[in-house]
Parts: sequence; C-alpha cells; structure tokens
Amino acid sequence: MDIEVVNFKDKFQKVDELHSYKIIAQMNDYYFKIVKAKREFIWHRHPETDEAFIVIEGSLQIDLKSKTLNLEKGDMVVIPRGIEHKPSCNAECHLLLIEPVETLNTGDKVTDETDADLEWI
Repeated sequence: MDIEVVNFKDKFQKVDELHSYKIIAQMNDYYFKIVKAKREFIWHRHPETDEAFIVIEGSLQIDLKSKTLNLEKGDMVVIPRGIEHKPSCNAECHLLLIEPVETLNTGDKVTDETDADLEWI
C-alpha cells in the first residue's frame, strides 16, 4: 500500500464539472469525497450515518428544519444521522465530505441529483 499526501488544491484542479463527486481517500469504511458545487440541493437525510461537510473554498449554507447554518472557507459541520438538511451555495463552493463508502449524496432519496458512479482521482 502506497502512503501518499493528498493536496486539496491539486485534487480540485482535476475536477472539471460541477456536482460530480470524486473520491480522494479512504479510511477504513469511509470515503473522503470532494465536489465542486453551485446549486440549491434537495432536502434529504442519511438515516444510517452522520455526514461531515468541510468547506475548502467558498461558502455553504445548510438549511435544517430548526435553523440555517452558514459555513465559510475553513469551517466544518457534522450533520447527525437522520437529520433532514438541504445544502446550497449561490457561488461555486469546494467541499470535502466524509461519509461511509455506501452513502449516496442524496441520502434516503434517489433523484436526478444522485451521483452513484463515483470516480477515484
């Protein structure tokens, strides 16, 4: 097994399209996924797992039923399992997500926005 340093800037330069989740590392049964986003996402939940959002560039808003979270570059939040949430960003945002290997980006819903065919970069 090769142990390599992962550089976020280098990895994001390999992502050409918006909303295409890429795997950059794996730790046990967890993927580290990056995505360039610029959209209002759907309301969804992950009944089986917590989900970590880390903002590498830009800003991200996550609506919860009870409040709105505003994350800026360098911020992180963990959304507990089962909590309905809706991420959105008006300008391009670079995100790192940490979640179990089998987790879909749309959680408990399968829509046109579901990205099930993840690529390693």
